[in-house]
Amino acid sequence: MEHIYNEKKKGAPLFILLHGTGGTETDLVPLAELLNPEYNILGIRGSVQENGMNRYFKRHGEGQYDWEDLEFRGNELYEFILEKSKEYDFQLEDAVLVGFSNGSNIAIQMMLQHPSTFKKAALFAPLYPAEVEEKQDFSDVEVFLSLGKGDPIVPESESTRVINLFKERDADVTTAWVKGHNLTQEVALKAKNWLN
Repeated sequence: MEHIYNEKKKGAPLFILLHGTGGTETDLVPLAELLNPEYNILGIRGSVQENGMNRYFKRHGEGQYDWEDLEFRGNELYEFILEKSKEYDFQLEDAVLVGFSNGSNIAIQMMLQHPSTFKKAALFAPLYPAEVEEKQDFSDVEVFLSLGKGDPIVPESESTRVINLFKERDADVTTAWVKGHNLTQEVALKAKNWLN
């Protein structure tokens, strides 16, 4: 998988950056620098193509996930991150998942598949349109969710579903609302306060 690794300091916590549809591994670097300039950075490019745009998993249409592909890609991405943690010598429990839109959605998938691995996530404009029956234990997980009012892609009911997905699993949830399907400077600063 195409990626960048930017080490600021050996042993520092790490941001795992997961872009939105059509993005690349460098899209969220400015956000990472704002959140905490001392964290190391692993930015990963989605390996699925949709009309020439990078994504992390296939879909049949807006909000219509290919669930089989999502499960496969979630495991594939997790294995890739695991491999890089050995190569670059970082601890997965020190990693913070940072995702926007499609990147947030694959982050949720990985967290559900590997509930004891990731302890922190900042997810912007997430959508996970399914009832998850398994009750993973997220009691030691902290998550920041940035959600959109009047989001043309994610209805407010679906934003609520994501909040509940984490709350029902006892995660420590912080929420912030923006207008539309956006990642604003204002909400980035709220995420920075949450993180630090």
